[in-house]
Amino acid sequence: MKAMILAAGLGTRMGHLTRDLPKPLLAVNGTPLIVSVVESLIAAGFADLVVNLAYLGERIEAALGDGSRFGARIAYSREPDGPLGTGGGIKRALPLLGAAPFLLVNADVRCDYPFARLRRPLPGLAHLVLVDNPAHHPDGDFALADDGRLANRGAPMLTFAGVSVIDPRLLEGASQDAFSLTPLLRTAADAGQLHGEHYPGRWLDVGTPARLAQAQATES
Repeated sequence: MKAMILAAGLGTRMGHLTRDLPKPLLAVNGTPLIVSVVESLIAAGFADLVVNLAYLGERIEAALGDGSRFGARIAYSREPDGPLGTGGGIKRALPLLGAAPFLLVNADVRCDYPFARLRRPLPGLAHLVLVDNPAHHPDGDFALADDGRLANRGAPMLTFAGVSVIDPRLLEGASQDAFSLTPLLRTAADAGQLHGEHYPGRWLDVGTPARLAQAQATES
């Protein structure tokens, strides 16, 4: 199974920290966010990686190279006209990912989720890892049923962790332009084709300077 790391965002919420550095290269205790993700994926047996690039993407490519120093193979999906969003970025990268389901993870996620657990048959069109709602996202994203299906409404609502397995069929007919993956996930949920699991372990979305500082403090 291949894995894709979403790394093309502008990182605007980071303010001056991302003026000259893409957010995936911001470091926690000396290690860039994206390097930690790469190392976690490789430790879980994922050696074929795809990284999408846009804002200051050349710096990410220079930092990771072809992946050989990590024991991996890294291919790059470049978005030269600017970020295509989560959905558009995946759509552009599909020729590199192939026809089989792939693991998808955000470059700014800090978690101890065992990625190897996702190496299993995929029911439906996507499987999402969900976490308890953080303070910055109290309403959550999806409701998890006892049978593992996800719904757009229900109780309790949980938050999408930015870790998932995606079947490329989810993006059939999707635009080549910039768009978010979320509407496709919600359509899949309404069709009973979206599954997930609740993960109670360590997780943090490093989306702001305050949460970057939190990661530094809790992992030092």
